[in-house]
Amino acid sequence: MKISKDELISILSQFNPWWRGEAMTDLPLWRRAAFHELFEWVDKPPASRAVLLSGARQIGKTTLMLQAVDTLLKQGVPPGNILYATFDHPILKLAGIDAVLEAWREREPRVDGNEYLFLDEAQFIRDWGTWVKHQVDFAKYRRIAFTGSAMPLIEADQESGVGRWHTIRLTTLSFYEYLQIKKLSLPELPKLKSMRELFDWSQPDFYRASEAAAHYVGHFHEYLLRGGFPQTAQVESINQAQRLLREDIIDKVLKRDMTALFGVRRVLDLEHTFLYLCMHDGGLLDMSDLCSNLEVKRPTAQNFIELLQTAHLIYRLPPYGYGKDVLRARFKIYLADAAIAPAVMLKGKSILEDPAALGVATETAVFKHLFARYYSQNVRFTYWRGKKEHEVDLVAEVGGQLIPFEVKYRAQHTGLRDLKGLLELCQQKKIERGYVVTKSLDDFGVIKDLPDTDARIMRIPAPLLCYWMGESELALGYE
Repeated sequence: MKISKDELISILSQFNPWWRGEAMTDLPLWRRAAFHELFEWVDKPPASRAVLLSGARQIGKTTLMLQAVDTLLKQGVPPGNILYATFDHPILKLAGIDAVLEAWREREPRVDGNEYLFLDEAQFIRDWGTWVKHQVDFAKYRRIAFTGSAMPLIEADQESGVGRWHTIRLTTLSFYEYLQIKKLSLPELPKLKSMRELFDWSQPDFYRASEAAAHYVGHFHEYLLRGGFPQTAQVESINQAQRLLREDIIDKVLKRDMTALFGVRRVLDLEHTFLYLCMHDGGLLDMSDLCSNLEVKRPTAQNFIELLQTAHLIYRLPPYGYGKDVLRARFKIYLADAAIAPAVMLKGKSILEDPAALGVATETAVFKHLFARYYSQNVRFTYWRGKKEHEVDLVAEVGGQLIPFEVKYRAQHTGLRDLKGLLELCQQKKIERGYVVTKSLDDFGVIKDLPDTDARIMRIPAPLLCYWMGESELALGYE
């Protein structure tokens, strides 16, 4: 469809106030850990590639790009050499990328130096993969950053884009980032260079950290209810946050994006599949049970689950192992954020009174924090099952070393009977250290006198683990 150039220029001028010498307003001063990686690839890319900022809806991708624009302007980049455009806009979507670039250059003639293109919701650009490939190969003066809530070509067998873009996976806010956004005044917690440092702490060190952490527990529970989406973190009430999460984020992905991007027609079946996963968050996926309960065929259900993963609403965690055993085994499902299940299932604050539901939400949050912390290192995450149905919730394979995490978020202190799976895994794989994530702040420290293993097991309260994992994303240099 032909769109007039004047209309395109008018729209682009609204999105790019710096062309008129106007400053951007309402940009948050705080910056997420992903900002630093994004800006490195925009400013001085380690390789000749575009950069894809991938993540769920309303997760803060646009804000990161505008912060990068703001930083470039402050560094003296000519305003006319920077373009921001969102292809979620119906007119820009209809016009297409080439017409948008032509309108930009008519409004702002190019001056010497690099050009910077920030393209939001690029999945709506026709043949976007081919276009990015061509730009990277032939327009060396252009630095391109683009976002997508669900990028179908990435999951498909699309060889044209191989080596043409670097992907930054943006997760929901960490507990640490959540506290920064809320601007809360809390007692300072000790800083760690590495989680290993905890094994060298004295008992007074644990006591002092627990004492300070007492002020964080209520905020941690609120974080589990509100979620890690920037919008939900900042609205006035928890009920409002959950309604926003349910109606503005989840519903739009299920009822709009899935139809527009993937041609999903059976939206109700897709929604039911997602509800089923919400009811089984943190559990092993039983495909037979899902198909039977929802009356859908297995290929359809498998396709829905893959689409939900592509849209960044769920994670799939395979069992530890390699080859055919893994292919035949059941995957574990985690939602993208602990607050999704309470919001979608209309549970409100009730999970705080339900130890099992609170434990599941905590395990989901712990996984999300570990995934976000180690994602850039290509860490492999699995769960482990041993003899007599003994399990370990999470196993991170970091540089050839296995580090297990078991979540025991309950009032009772952790005893040896709670560690059968963890101890079996440590014995079998000769693991040096592992972690048990606990609830009570005094359930904190090295577990003494472990039988039949040289492994050292650290009990660590969930709010502290999530805080330190989130903080370490910014500090870089944790292990």
